[in-house]
Amino acid sequence: MRAIISTQGKQFTVTEGDILFVDRYVGSNTGDIIEIKDVLLVGEGDSASIGAPLVTGASVRAKILENKRAKKVMIFKKKRRKGYQRKRGHRQELSVIKIEAITA
Repeated sequence: MRAIISTQGKQFTVTEGDILFVDRYVGSNTGDIIEIKDVLLVGEGDSASIGAPLVTGASVRAKILENKRAKKVMIFKKKRRKGYQRKRGHRQELSVIKIEAITA
């Protein structure tokens, strides 16, 4: 079964067993189970249920495999001939989740 979910402000197409990298769930630990209720579409082909905007009664259960940080992104600003240079870095907080079950 396939579903389109909305979590952390982004949309994902998922099936059971998929592993996703999403923005960190605040207050979550490794091994926690998360219930995602923002399901936009569930099913495949002619048996698909499309929500307006959400499918009522549908949910996706996911398990947090790991909380980690992404690779560092470097931000470098420069204005030529002015002596202006700024170098900053940023690491995004991520949660690695595995889709365990899709219920419609």
